Amino acid sequence: MSKSDTRRMVLAALAACEEKKAEDIRVLELDPADAAFTDFFLICSGANGRQNQAIAQEIELRLKREFGTYAHSVEGYRQAEWILLDYVDFVVHIFAVEQRAAYNIERLRKTANSLTLEELKKSLVEKVAAARKSAHKKTAPTKGAVSGMAKKTVVKTAKKAGAKTGIKLGAKAGAKKSAKKRIPVAKPRKLAKRKVPGAVPKKK
Repeated sequence: MSKSDTRRMVLAALAACEEKKAEDIRVLELDPADAAFTDFFLICSGANGRQNQAIAQEIELRLKREFGTYAHSVEGYRQAEWILLDYVDFVVHIFAVEQRAAYNIERLRKTANSLTLEELKKSLVEKVAAARKSAHKKTAPTKGAVSGMAKKTVVKTAKKAGAKTGIKLGAKAGAKKSAKKRIPVAKPRKLAKRKVPGAVPKKK
């Protein structure tokens, strides 16, 4: 899975936490040297076990609906003091307030980069823009190729037009002139005067 896709999923999970009124939501971008097994931690707290379960359910539902993905494993759901949703590239930790203070996993990940919602969105936009730019550079034709393509298109179009009219490309004007010369032009004939019986001849 690409880093951009992972960030989108983290954003969706974060939105689910906000919808269920989770508290103290934090996103940690982990240092690969410190934790190579995943890229992000999403950490939040709930007021009680029922709220923690509701948060976990909303995250699972949203990621299934929007991305068609499921948690690789779910731990601690029944006790609901520390629910862990493992999506491989990121892990969600939903704590009871007391359990979060006791474990304090944010302190254990000192090398991690803490991201706010705005920073996560901004980094996602930048990553997507950079990916699109590099993809455009790979697929965009060079200036010479574009001019060559344009020439080929013009020649192809002209050939099609010539095929329809029966005129070969490059000899259109000459063909027209020769066609004009070959067509015989009929000269007008002088009509002979016919005598009308009973007509009075004009005096000269």
